[in-house]
Amino acid sequence: MTTFAILPMKSPEVGKSRLYGEIPDAQRRALAAAMFADVLVALGRCSAIEMIVVVSGDPDTARMAAHHGAEWLDDGGAQSHSAAASVGVAHAVANGAARAFLVPGDCPALDPVEVDAFLLEHRSPAGLVVIPDRHGTGTNALLLRPPDAITPAFGPGSHQRHLDLAADASVASKTVSISSLALDIDTAEDLVAMRDHLRGFHGGAAHTRGLLTQMAQVTVD
Repeated sequence: MTTFAILPMKSPEVGKSRLYGEIPDAQRRALAAAMFADVLVALGRCSAIEMIVVVSGDPDTARMAAHHGAEWLDDGGAQSHSAAASVGVAHAVANGAARAFLVPGDCPALDPVEVDAFLLEHRSPAGLVVIPDRHGTGTNALLLRPPDAITPAFGPGSHQRHLDLAADASVASKTVSISSLALDIDTAEDLVAMRDHLRGFHGGAAHTRGLLTQMAQVTVD
């Protein structure tokens, strides 16, 4: 069974816009790039994923994707995370993927072992699996079999929205929590939670851990 990981990604220049004013722009850009790199590294260690596809209109993101062995796909000017995800889904369908695993670029604690176990456990049947954020209201990842089982609709309240879309399409659906995918960074509160979570963390999220350590030192100084 061929599984494509689809990773829509904004340019680090404009990514993490909700952190504007919370941290300096240079740190915000560096944080977006560090988290993206950590997600690519983790996905590359997942044996249950055959192809990683990064969807973005940003040349720097394309170069980073290539550096980590991922395929880059131009987002065609997509104006939202959902629209970019749909570009990746269409690519997965066109290339014969049985499943699409839609993953964000801001979950650097992603654990390859945990993700592999999840993907192996959910090899069948067809349908939708929603992986919620830590608040339980948003969607941090989606597993779709077939890849176009529904049209992704990320954003606030998307956990229930995705379940409703599945019901409307007569697609089986369920919710599964994956601890390493529960924490993403959108706000200053999330940033603090991620820093606390990664304290003493070993074996993953190296780019993000290093950057957060530097940021803490700068704050102290």
